[in-house]
Amino acid sequence: MIPSNLFSRRQFVLLAAAAAASGPLLTRGAESQGGYLNGRLYKTLKIGMVRAGKTLEEKFAIAKEAGFDGIELNTPGIDVKEVRAAIKATGLPVDGSVNAGHWNVRHTDADPAIRAKALASLKEALIQTHAVGGNSVLLVVGKGSDGPEEEIWKRSVENISQAIPLAAKLGIHILVENVWNQFCYDHDGDHTQTADKFVKYIDEFNSPWVGMQFDIGNHWKYGSMGDWIRQLNKRVVKLDLKGFSREMGKFTKIGEGDLDWADVRKALADIQYAGWAAAEVGGGDLERLKEVSANMDRAFGLTAQA
Repeated sequence: MIPSNLFSRRQFVLLAAAAAASGPLLTRGAESQGGYLNGRLYKTLKIGMVRAGKTLEEKFAIAKEAGFDGIELNTPGIDVKEVRAAIKATGLPVDGSVNAGHWNVRHTDADPAIRAKALASLKEALIQTHAVGGNSVLLVVGKGSDGPEEEIWKRSVENISQAIPLAAKLGIHILVENVWNQFCYDHDGDHTQTADKFVKYIDEFNSPWVGMQFDIGNHWKYGSMGDWIRQLNKRVVKLDLKGFSREMGKFTKIGEGDLDWADVRKALADIQYAGWAAAEVGGGDLERLKEVSANMDRAFGLTAQA
């Protein structure tokens, strides 16, 4: 049993539902209302970004002091008892996790034994994330280099689908991240690409428990992130973010570069998004994490909450 004082999935669903209910009012005039995302977007970050603190509890405390509402772990591989103690001591919830090793042990691999290991890892990640109160597992499904797109598409869908019954039982979302893995986009193409293939891929699972943790910075090089968000719509369950400069061809701090954050904010209001956004940039000590938190506030039009 998860202690009742932890921030539970049920509490988050209720918060999100309440936010969505008032969404249409602010969608018509987000700027005049102080920004649609203010009070609707919850800031989280990857545990690896917290470079200070000797214990997990200290790291949680630093993330909270820096202004984050939650934190993401890497699973499987956590000490559930230690994580629960850190949550209880700091009041900082674990909103979700990243499936450890998913780049190397892939659902697109041609070897059935490797795919079986990928499935086992995903299932254990779901179990451990549930045990600490999270509600999602981020997943990189594989690499385009594992074979023709039609083949790796079929392999990954079949493999990941075997974890959906467990995800549904536990109430944990499996969230595909859009990354530079040569899959569902043209890696050598230009910036006029759409999210059509990602839409088709997520829909092929035909499950409310499979969606996207959409990384806003990862594909600005390849298309309009505002338009991709509008296309993906409710398939976007959570966000990852970093900045990117098309001009320089490199990732940047959140809010820097030439990514169209104004259109991103508008797109999120258009789909009435309410949920978590995870920073995925270079971390550091408390001061650096405060900078990241402040950059998120500016990029999303957030203000300090009382």
